[in-house]
Amino acid sequence: MNGEFVAAMEDVLDLYAEPYDPSRPVVCFHETSTQLLSDVRERFPVQPGRPRRQDYEHRRGGTRNLFLFCEPLAGWRHVATTERRTMVDFAYQMQWLVDVAYPHATVIRVVLDNLNTHRMASLYETSLPPKPGAS
Repeated sequence: MNGEFVAAMEDVLDLYAEPYDPSRPVVCFHETSTQLLSDVRERFPVQPGRPRRQDYEHRRGGTRNLFLFCEPLAGWRHVATTERRTMVDFAYQMQWLVDVAYPHATVIRVVLDNLNTHRMASLYETSLPPKPGAS
């Protein structure tokens, strides 16, 4: 832990301490990859006095990336899935947040980690199509 970490932590804690303002939402963002697994054998059904049992063997069906948005003070959450985790996918999620989830917000304060795709450069380097009706 260094001074830069402590300063960033204090900024986040100060942000969390602010009163709720729907025009300036505080949205937490996280993403993670997960494996898609299916059973090789049927699961054993629940029986009286015996919980459901499941075999340890499984079939791997690839992976997906999960993007999670949550606004704790509003009790709101949203999950989106993508096949990959790239700067383009991140940029599209941020565009969705602004255009669909909070189109009337003055500013959206996003709390996120420092993954290499979570940079302002990702938004500038990604060629997003113009919004409908924009010239």
